[in-house]
Parts: sequence; structure tokens; C-alpha cells
Amino acid sequence: MKTINWSQLSQSERIDCLSRPALGNNQELTQKVSQILATVKDQGDQAIASYTKAFDGVDIKDIRVTSEELLEAEGLVDQNTKIAMDTAIANIKEFHKKQLSQSLEVETMPGVSCRRISRPIEKVGLYVPGGTAPLPSTVMMLAIPASIAGCQVKVLCTPPRKDGTIDPNILVAASKAGITDIYKVGGAQAIGAMAYGTETIPKVFKIFGPGNSWVTEAKVQVAADPNGAVYDMPAGPSEVLVIADKTANTNFIAADLLSQAEHGKDSQVLLVTTSATIAAGVTQAVSDQLKALSRKDIAASALENSSIVLVDSLDEAISVSNAYGPEHLIIQVEDPEAALLKITNAGSIFLGPWTPESVGDYASGTNHVLPTYGYTKSVSGLALDSFMTQISVQKLTEIGLRRLGPSVEQLAAVEGLDAHKNAVTIRLNSIKETAK
Repeated sequence: MKTINWSQLSQSERIDCLSRPALGNNQELTQKVSQILATVKDQGDQAIASYTKAFDGVDIKDIRVTSEELLEAEGLVDQNTKIAMDTAIANIKEFHKKQLSQSLEVETMPGVSCRRISRPIEKVGLYVPGGTAPLPSTVMMLAIPASIAGCQVKVLCTPPRKDGTIDPNILVAASKAGITDIYKVGGAQAIGAMAYGTETIPKVFKIFGPGNSWVTEAKVQVAADPNGAVYDMPAGPSEVLVIADKTANTNFIAADLLSQAEHGKDSQVLLVTTSATIAAGVTQAVSDQLKALSRKDIAASALENSSIVLVDSLDEAISVSNAYGPEHLIIQVEDPEAALLKITNAGSIFLGPWTPESVGDYASGTNHVLPTYGYTKSVSGLALDSFMTQISVQKLTEIGLRRLGPSVEQLAAVEGLDAHKNAVTIRLNSIKETAK
């Protein structure tokens, strides 16, 4: 990791310092995804089977996971893993249940009542990537809030392994989280199947979950189609930023940086510190810890996109972090709670030396599906509200309309919307006639 002195950078150099690895505008990818989606929309299950054979090298006759496969998976997952899943599920449930909102009701003026009520999204699609490692944690992060929200249809798609099966850890996590409608399909074709529906896979209204560039592009395209499905949030490669002062532990920081660097070669990790001693210590600790990692080649590539930034004060460190807007923000300073008050942009925050980012990824209870690439400045991470719609309700009494009606008539007249005005006027005239 290169070390940069923030005070010596020009404004343009500061922008470059906080830039992410370029995603690029791949026109070929866009066209290929568009073709996949069109074929899935037109040919349904036949297209799914064809793409699964072409991309995953698997010839699957029945893409739906059977009850027998779910039962078999139970016997393939060791007891310690099941216990860990149970702990994570309990904490995720506890945190997300507390997010259930009560209906809001306000009388804005006498006789005028306004309410806000919540309703679950009826049909949701959950996408869990395959890639280089199974992600049962993502299953739990998607499935548990969907179940708590009360979504009636919960479809989970995940790519099959080379032998045509799904990793048993994913299946057990899904079962424990209340999901049994599971399909062996991945990539852009899975997004198309959930967005448009096939003979086997139900159509959904909203799609959740991370994925590679093909999946991300497919989510964007189906969301732009009125007959498709919306998606959870914009997301890119994983990232973490650590704010540290002289009191921080260099080994802890190095471990946290590497925990994100091992996600992928396009991941990015940043340390922003007020201490040159901490910077040097972290550089050495990263080098030492990297050697022991099973994914050290991936992590090493990510470190090439990463930096240690030296700043003059904690306030400046916070300013740098807010400008970057990290997916994960770790605050290892003497008073992390005070620093938290000044943070405006972050996906998920980890306070103090005993809170590694890993706990949020797995089992603290917060959700690990978060916006990246600076979208934290305008987009929130996954929460219970993500699986619900908020509906406003209003009810006026006769007195309420008499009080409010003239203001509505006046504003409608200003906008030249006579029918809007008349909808009020005709009622007010009716009240006058009745009163005679």
C-alpha cells in the first residue's frame, strides 16, 4: 500500500486519491446482457437450461431444489456451522424485528387526518452469487428481513456447482431463514428469470442481492423495463476505510484492511490516520499477515488499488472519509462515539478496537448488503424497509373539508387545473345545500 500525505496534495490529486478502480462502460457487456434477458423473456425455462449449460457447464433437467435435496444438505453441514448460523440468524432477526414501524397518524388540522402505513412487497427475488466461495451469510441477510416483512413469495436463485448441486451451506442457511423456493440458476439469466418469470420461476417485483458485472448490469436493465423488476441498490466492488489515531492497534487495522482486500482484485481499502507511526506499523503488519492468507494473491492485487492517507487532524480524517463515503467504515480512535457524530456518509460503521468489520458481515445483527462506490451519500444499506412499501392515507370529515377546501381550490386555480378545483367545489356546494 502506498502512503500519501494529504496536506501535500492538490485538489485534483485528492480527488484521484479517493477514486475507485474504474468499472468502465463495457458496451459489449451491455449488449450481451440485453440479449440474455430478451432470450429468457421469450424462451423461459429453455433459455435458462441453455445458459446454465453454456456458462456453468451443467446440464440440469430440474432447476428447482427439491425437498429431498434440502434434507440431504442438513446432513452435509457440520454441527458447529449450524450453531454459528443459528447465532447469526437470532441476532439478524433481533435487529430487523425492531425496525418494524408502527403506523404514523397525524391530524394536520381539525378534521384532516393523515396516516402512513407499511405493507410488504408481495414478491421478491433473492440473488446469492456462486463465485469462488459459498455465501450463506448473504442468504441470511436477504432472507431474514424478507420473512420478517411478510413477503408472500420469496424466490432464491444461486448458480449450481459443476456437479449440478447447490452448496449445502447455502441450502441449510436458506431453510433456517425460511426460504424453500430455491433455483439452480445464476448470472444475468437468473435476474431475467426473476424479473420476467418462466414456466418454473415466479416473476417478482423487486430483486435483491450482490453479484458480478453481468448480474449488476442485468439488474439495471430489468429495472429500466416497465415489465421488469426494480432492484435493491447500486453496488460495486467491496471497500473499507479505517480512521485511526495514535491509540489504534496496527495489527487490528491490518487484519481489517485485508478482510476486505480478499474479496476481490477490484476491492479497495484505505487507512486514514493522524499518525505516521501507525501508518508505518500497519504497512508492516499488512505485509506480515498477507503471507498467511489463502487468498493472498487476490488481496495483494486489491492492495495495489489501496492507500494509507496521512492527515493533520482527526477532523481532517473525518472529512476525507465523508468525501469518500465508504461501504464499511471502521473508527479506531480514542473517542469513537464523538467521531461518529461527525460522520455523514457510510454504509455501515464499526466503532472501537473490538469491532472488526467481519462481525457485521456475519452475525452482529446489522445487514451486510450495502451501497458501494460512494453511493452511501444518497443510498442506505439493506433494511426491513427495503422489503416494504410505505403508503400514505388521508381522511377528511365534513368540517375538515370546509376548513381545507378553499386553500385547495385556490392552489388548483393557480395551476390551471379546473378538474382538481371542481372535485373540491362540488363537495363544498353539497355541504352548503344540505345546510339550508
